[in-house]
Amino acid sequence: MTKIQFILALNEKLTNLPKKEAEERINFYVEMIDDRIEEGASEEEAVEAIGNIDEIAAQIISDTPLSKIAKEKFKPKRKLKTWEIVLLILGSPIWLSLMIALSAVIFSLYVVLWSVIISLWAVFAALVAYAIYTIVAGLIIAVTEKTLGGIALVGAGIACSGLSIFAFYGCKAATKAMIVLTKKLTLNIKKMFMKKSDVEEDVQ
Repeated sequence: MTKIQFILALNEKLTNLPKKEAEERINFYVEMIDDRIEEGASEEEAVEAIGNIDEIAAQIISDTPLSKIAKEKFKPKRKLKTWEIVLLILGSPIWLSLMIALSAVIFSLYVVLWSVIISLWAVFAALVAYAIYTIVAGLIIAVTEKTLGGIALVGAGIACSGLSIFAFYGCKAATKAMIVLTKKLTLNIKKMFMKKSDVEEDVQ
């Protein structure tokens, strides 16, 4: 792929990003290609070294704030007529309520998922605290009272320590999965905003 082909392909994938944002990102990669060419690489080698164009575009979209993408998406292509403004105002109690309700449902589900993650970490913390308490208490009892109860408590504490280790890795994996899910959801929402409407495609 030549530099021109790379620029055209990347520009196509960033069509619905804010123009200034897209231009800045494309110029950044063009400079990277030029630097590699100056270092002695061929144009094709320089472009190939930059990486997969789909991954580059996905990263750019991921780094671009959703507010900027939404603003670009809903920016009027033309000045609204009076009757269109009136219809929007009259219909606002319906479409605005639906948008708020949908947003509330999505946000609630997201909060519930994070609540589960927080609960898992709370269980982990409780296991650690209980393990420390039982081991210390067991040692004190074993030394002062010299009974088997103290040894039993130490054993219970060690068992809790083992469980806490498993709980830690489970919590860590769940948190990582949630972060990945969040990134994917954000990226998909951005891509949804960036999709051209059927009307726009027909016009083009």
